[in-house]
Amino acid sequence: MIGNATAHHCVRSADSFGKVIPVVDYDPSWPERFEALRTEYANALSAHGVPLIGIEHVGSTSVPGLAAKPIIDIDIVVAEADVAAASDVLLSLGFHPLGELGIPQRWAFKEPLRFGGTNTYVVMTGSLSLRNHLGVRDTLRLDAGLRAEYGAVKQQVAAVAANIDDYGQRKNLMVQKLLAAAGLTDQERASINGNQVPSHEELPR
Repeated sequence: MIGNATAHHCVRSADSFGKVIPVVDYDPSWPERFEALRTEYANALSAHGVPLIGIEHVGSTSVPGLAAKPIIDIDIVVAEADVAAASDVLLSLGFHPLGELGIPQRWAFKEPLRFGGTNTYVVMTGSLSLRNHLGVRDTLRLDAGLRAEYGAVKQQVAAVAANIDDYGQRKNLMVQKLLAAAGLTDQERASINGNQVPSHEELPR
């Protein structure tokens, strides 16, 4: 488990399975957890001779001071020619491949138990998916006003969302605002908005 929910202000919303959507105050242990994961992934990729462009901490836990679901999101960034090899390394660590899940050039994986509380992706360098992740992260790190606004939106939405998919949809206008601030064009933002991502009910469990 990442952090201690009892030590944080936590907004929870019941979803259709009787679970909750926790949005907790920023936990300074999140970067430490990422660094441990980054080191393990980098060592595994190196041991298998897979060229690596970068391993990026993305998502809300990568933004100091931002309320977030306590999940560490990680992009393993490689060239197109190395996507399959990088994916094979994750399989060797116990991950299960889920494919692109509606987001081009970003491959998702179901984590094994020891990597619980993480989302790990293999992402092609230069892809719109990577620019999306890095643009939102870097904008939020630099702009205190947008960071506070987004944190408030996340907590408000978590309090009323019916499930995790509804949570994402209710945040969408704010995410589009962040993408615009990050410099993505109208066409790029429309492309991101049009991704056909399966619902969590449709995903393998």
